[in-house]
Amino acid sequence: MIQFLSDTLLRAADLALIAVGLSVVYSLIRFPNVAIVQYAVVGAFLAISLQSAGLGLFMAAAVAVLAVGGLALMFNVMIFERLLKADSAIALIGSLALSMVLMAVFLMVYGPIAYRLQLPVEPPFRLLGVRFTVWQLVTLGVSAAALAAFALLLHRTRLGTEMRAVATNAALAAATGIENRRIVNIVVFVSGMLAALGGITLALRGSVSIDMGTNLLLPVFASAVLGGLGNALGAIVGALVIAAAETVVTNTNLGFLVGEAVWFLPASYAPVASFVILVLFLLFRPRGLFVSEVSRV
Repeated sequence: MIQFLSDTLLRAADLALIAVGLSVVYSLIRFPNVAIVQYAVVGAFLAISLQSAGLGLFMAAAVAVLAVGGLALMFNVMIFERLLKADSAIALIGSLALSMVLMAVFLMVYGPIAYRLQLPVEPPFRLLGVRFTVWQLVTLGVSAAALAAFALLLHRTRLGTEMRAVATNAALAAATGIENRRIVNIVVFVSGMLAALGGITLALRGSVSIDMGTNLLLPVFASAVLGGLGNALGAIVGALVIAAAETVVTNTNLGFLVGEAVWFLPASYAPVASFVILVLFLLFRPRGLFVSEVSRV
């Protein structure tokens, strides 16, 4: 059971940062920017490149996070603001097109091989009977700290109050003196930072390649929908549910079905859990587990 919980928490940490970024942007600009999963890839590759250029690990990560936040803001101003004037569906198609363009850039610059951050070798250790590495605990702590900081920003600061006001009723928020575009730009910047940090935490625990964004798209989107698309903190719960489902799929011994003593599904089957949960919730509870911030009055 402890092993199951640890695997679930580590996977949820991978998904939650990106899912929160996706959901908080949706709450303000009303379309799911699926290109955000590629921002995670940009963050991972940029951190790896900066470290290779001589920056220390944490400095490389910090610069990559800030750079991707700026990149997300640039894409929003140059592309998505214009597409949203036509229709949110057009903006969604544009985000898919941007994802493909970014993947082509990754392939051209980095090729199809996997890359890793240069990390000191630390022996694994046991905690509560479960085998951990130092970097697993580091990434779990970083993700938890980032999500806690975002929750405090959203619910304990003036900026957070303005963010929630714009998400609930943009016209009324503008009438009270809130600069809606400034709030949107800040949120887009923060979402890019969260996505980049999610990509970097993945790179801290293993290798990354150009298909990382594609592999993340379904579970991240399912997490955001499950938590109530537009409810940023609900996306964290959605990520925990999706992570638990994926862990069950890959950690359940199905040997009795094939006449073997031990037989597990390959890790590549994990997205099946995300797909099944997503379809079920779209059919029976399309608003997710929690009320979306967009629909609150």
